[in-house]
Parts: sequence; C-alpha cells; structure tokens
Amino acid sequence: MISEQDEKLLSLLRINARTSITDLARALNLSRSTVQNRIIKLERSGVIKGYSVEYGSEFQNDLVCAHVHIKEQQKLTAQTIIELKRINQVTGIYAISGEYDLIAIVQAQSLDKLNQILEHIGTLDGIERTTSSVILETKLKR
Repeated sequence: MISEQDEKLLSLLRINARTSITDLARALNLSRSTVQNRIIKLERSGVIKGYSVEYGSEFQNDLVCAHVHIKEQQKLTAQTIIELKRINQVTGIYAISGEYDLIAIVQAQSLDKLNQILEHIGTLDGIERTTSSVILETKLKR
C-alpha cells in the first residue's frame, strides 16, 4: 500500500515527471529530502518502473491511432507477441477476453503509413485475422 502523500506525488509526476524535487516538495508541503526519499522508495519497490516521453499535443494530434483486434493461432502466441513488439508503431499490446485474443494499439504519422503497418500485422505468422478501428477523437486520456 502507498500513502495518500505518495498518491499525490505520483499524480504530480504523471502530469510532469521532470518536475524538480523543489517544486514537488513545495506542492506537497514536504521537505526536499522527504520527497526525494519517497521517490527512491517508490522506484525501489517497483511502484515507479520508469519515466517516458509524452508527445506534445501538436505532434500527437497529427498521429493516426488505431486499435487492432487480433485473433491468433494459440500455438504461436509467444512468437506473435515478439513480432508485434518489433513494430515501433505498436505502442501497446493487451490480452483480452472474447472473440479476439489481443488488442494492439498502433500509432502512425499518416493513414497511408497506418495502412502499411496494418497490412504487415495481418501477414505475421500466427495471426488468423485482424479487425481495426481508427480512433477519431480522444475524449479522455490519463
């Protein structure tokens, strides 16, 4: 379990992971050393796995994103996931219940590029069929 202060700290870091320790301490009304120690504790315990790049809104708005439902051959599941991970434009892979086995999130810089990636995914060994849905607008992203 993490404390309420840790939850607030994580929330601030999700907004901007590059916020200085001083600014975090000020926002949380804690000392710099306390905030630094909390971050170290959260990293060591695995609550914070790492830090990543978040695209700016102008660049993000120009990307085309799709959810790709994937039906796979069960004996080739591990190989399929390895191949999907090799595609840089695949930003997420989720195992799901229902008719399909996986959902892959794909981001591309144009519809043409997205189409090329989707065609490539459809040809991977172990994939029986795919169904794609292009995201038209993001209503909420946290």
